Amino acid sequence: MSTGYSGGADERVELTLAINESDQVRDISSGVVPVNGVRLRTVHHEVEEIFFRFTKFREWEITELSLAKYCSLRGAGDDSVVGLPVFPSRSFRHSGIYVRADGPVDNPSALVGARIGFPEWTVTATVYQRALLQSEFGIDLTGIDWVQGGINEPGRIETLPVGLPDGVSVRAERERSLNQLMLDGDLDAMVVPHAPEAAEDGSGRIVQLFSDVRAVEEDYYRRTGIFPIMHLLVMRKDIFDRYPWLAPNLVTAFTEAKDRSVKRMLSGTAPHIPVPWGPTTARAATKVLGPDLWPYGVDANLKTLEAFMTYAHEQRLTKELLKVEDLFPSSVLESFRI
Repeated sequence: MSTGYSGGADERVELTLAINESDQVRDISSGVVPVNGVRLRTVHHEVEEIFFRFTKFREWEITELSLAKYCSLRGAGDDSVVGLPVFPSRSFRHSGIYVRADGPVDNPSALVGARIGFPEWTVTATVYQRALLQSEFGIDLTGIDWVQGGINEPGRIETLPVGLPDGVSVRAERERSLNQLMLDGDLDAMVVPHAPEAAEDGSGRIVQLFSDVRAVEEDYYRRTGIFPIMHLLVMRKDIFDRYPWLAPNLVTAFTEAKDRSVKRMLSGTAPHIPVPWGPTTARAATKVLGPDLWPYGVDANLKTLEAFMTYAHEQRLTKELLKVEDLFPSSVLESFRI
């Protein structure tokens, strides 16, 4: 692939990348895999902080961003950021639906008309989870008593303006966390991107909806071909306009870094992650997902992207149904269809 850049090292552009610290971007952060034409400064924060600061203040030229927040911006006509088909975070989300231990474990149909909490309507995980409730389990979203609030700390607010589907109502809770509401018996379930405290403190008071969630998620992938994308890489539009060669160069470098990471995960000679049976688990995952456990690019992710854009439209994150061409620049689309 042509990089579109041929300058020397002294002509490299200095840019800052904000991204969660993870193995699939490790070789970018360390400089082992360079971005051609760029002297890249990397800062690491938790993703919630990255999303908040970039969405509000556009602090960095390049950043990891929630797919749902990006679609919301694009759907609202905001073209100040440009997306790239680099997906540093993805996760099946059945595992993020929680109930009390005395609640409807392994019985999602019991959540019809339930009181369900979520952190933000535009959190990508919750978009997928609401879609699961609706499309997989036949639950009418308009019949749910929705409660928005912080997962473990009270006071969380929506980062972006929110539109809601007709018939859906949401109550904001500012005094108690979703975790506390569950323990107090004032919520029946929550859909969240990470576990509430009472699911991790050893008390067993809050549990996942599905007792064998791995089997449920594998079955879902085999039936649908959807491997949920959580985050993507974006760059500010002013930087994209100034350096038109940058987008494909970023995709090339991040793809190489991710491929190196997948190779490490599969290597059992001297395990690269401090998790017993990690390489064995990774190799088992290839039997479900295929040899590329974490595909980048548009074509390999078209089914997932189109599904998410449908969910985003149905849940009114976007007024119109977006297309892939609305998310990514033509130079990147064309480069991944050669």
